[in-house]
Amino acid sequence: MTRILLIYTGGTIGMGRNELTGALEPLDFNHLLEAMPEMRHIRAQVEVYQFNPAIDSSDMDHTQWERLAAIIRDNYDTHDGFVILHGTDTMAYTASALSFMLQNLTKPVILTGSQLPMGVLRTDGKENVVTSIELAMACDSQGRPRVPEVCIYFSGRLLRGNRATKINADGFVAFDSFNYPHLCDAGVDFRFRDHHILKPQWDKPIKVHAEMNPHVIVFSLFPGIQPCVVRQILSTPGLRGVVMRTYGSGNAPQYEWMTQMLADAVARDVVVVNISQCLSGTVSMDRYDSGFNLKSLGIISGVDSTVEAAVTKLMHLCAIYSDNPEAIRSHMQRPLAGEYSV
Repeated sequence: MTRILLIYTGGTIGMGRNELTGALEPLDFNHLLEAMPEMRHIRAQVEVYQFNPAIDSSDMDHTQWERLAAIIRDNYDTHDGFVILHGTDTMAYTASALSFMLQNLTKPVILTGSQLPMGVLRTDGKENVVTSIELAMACDSQGRPRVPEVCIYFSGRLLRGNRATKINADGFVAFDSFNYPHLCDAGVDFRFRDHHILKPQWDKPIKVHAEMNPHVIVFSLFPGIQPCVVRQILSTPGLRGVVMRTYGSGNAPQYEWMTQMLADAVARDVVVVNISQCLSGTVSMDRYDSGFNLKSLGIISGVDSTVEAAVTKLMHLCAIYSDNPEAIRSHMQRPLAGEYSV
C-alpha cells in the first residue's frame, strides 16, 4: 500500500477559537483528525508527524525549513509521498525553500492548508487535505509519481511551489502562479499538464542540502526613497545577499548616490538580485537605460522569479558557497528547480 507522511506544522487548518479572547490558536493535531472522518476512506497508509508545539506560519523561518528537509530526508526511503500542512502566510516561502533544499526530488512534496479552520462548517481544509494526499499518491503508467516536485495545492490548483505566491487573504482561491501554468487542475477529474512538470533523474538519489544562510534582505524601491534608508539596508553587518524589488522590467532610479551605494555593496561581495514588483512579467535589464545601469554594476537579473523564490534561493546558495560570491552569482543565473523561465 502507498505510504504517505502527513507533516503537520500548524496554521489555520488546525486552529480553534479561544473562548476567552475569541482569537484563533493552534489545537492538538488529534482535533484535526477527528474533524476528518474522510481520512478512513483514503486507500493509502497515512502516517503523521506533528510539530509539537504547532507553530503559526508567521513564525516560520530557516530553522524550521531545515527541520522539514531533515524529516523528509529521514523518511524518504520508507514513504512514497509527503503532504505538509502549513499556514498560508508563509507557505510560498517554505515551498520555495524546500524546492532548493531537496535536489533531484523523485517523490511528491505537497504543501496545503486552509483559509478556515477544520472545525468550521464551511472549511476548505477537508478538500485541500484529501486532494493533496490523492495527488501525492498519483502515479503514471510506469508506476512513477505524477508530480515529483515541491508543490502547493489549494482550491483546485496544483502549483509549482517556487512559482506560487499568496494572492488573497480572504478568498478560498488563495494562491496562483502568474508566470507558470498550473501543474494540475483538480475538478471532477485530475487534469495533469505533464509537459510542465519537472522530470528528475529517476536513477539518481535525492540530495538534501538542509542548511540555509539567513543573512539576506528584501527591499522595495518606491518614489522618494531616501539615501539614509538604502545606506542602512546595504550596510547591514554580515549581509550576504539582497533581493531588490524594482519597477516594471527591472528599472531603478539613476540617482548618483544610489548607483554608488549599490556599486559599493557589489564590491563588498554582496550579491544583489533584481526582481520586478509586478506580479507577472520578467526583468529585462537591457530594455531601458535605468535597467542597463544596474546590470553594469554587477547586479543579477532574477528574470521572472517570485520574491519568495529569489530570497530562499539566495539563502540556499549563500549557505552552500559561503566563501565564494562568484559561485553564488553564477548559480543565481541558472534555474535549479524550475523557479524561473529560461
